[in-house]
Amino acid sequence: MMTTPQVIMFCLTFAFLVSGAHFATITITNNCPYTIWPGTLTGSGAKLSTTGFELASKATKPLEVTAPWSGRFWARTECSTDPSGKFTCATADCGSGQVTCNEKGAVPPASLVEFTVAPNNGQDFYDLSLVDGFNLPLSVSPQGGSGPNCTTSSCNGNVNSVCLGELAVKGSDGSVIACKSACTALNEPQYCCSGDYSTPDKCPPTKYSKIFKDKCPQAYSYAYDDRSSTFSCMGGPNYLITFCP
Repeated sequence: MMTTPQVIMFCLTFAFLVSGAHFATITITNNCPYTIWPGTLTGSGAKLSTTGFELASKATKPLEVTAPWSGRFWARTECSTDPSGKFTCATADCGSGQVTCNEKGAVPPASLVEFTVAPNNGQDFYDLSLVDGFNLPLSVSPQGGSGPNCTTSSCNGNVNSVCLGELAVKGSDGSVIACKSACTALNEPQYCCSGDYSTPDKCPPTKYSKIFKDKCPQAYSYAYDDRSSTFSCMGGPNYLITFCP
């Protein structure tokens, strides 16, 4: 026979389950021909089981998300550990000094996947963002779900190949390994949509943001980009994130 506290806990658990709470599985796939180190950052909701990990080429890793949840995913490249044990990456490093990011976000430039996973099989939202710059092509695909915008969002283009010199981040061999946003590189209000440029009508696309948009039309290219870059699904689907789709 259960004690009173056990009965209360059972009732609360049962109420939670029948309320429509659900889990979504977000699977990360590395289609790049080299190892990457994905990072995760929880904005709201229960923390994920990992904040960063190594993922070999062609490997996958599923992560369980408890709705409601919001957060972002990205991938670090050209990572290594120095003799002192400090872990660093050439692009999208989170600055933790470890493979796990420990709830630290990506240092720009970084290609991002952003999620809001709704409770009760409600309306999820997701997008690809190059507002913080670009380091890798990526895509996000719903596995199930419904709605007119419940479709794959993909950034297949390699922005690094057309990155202007003032935005470019170069690797040890001189090749462009990431492309900064104009806001990060130039830090001027008209590119950051700040100060006198803090409203959509005063902060239109620039020649810099158009470089990102032309290569990846479905991704956000700057702060006030077209809202058509946001996708949504009903019905509690799972999702697949692919780097180098």
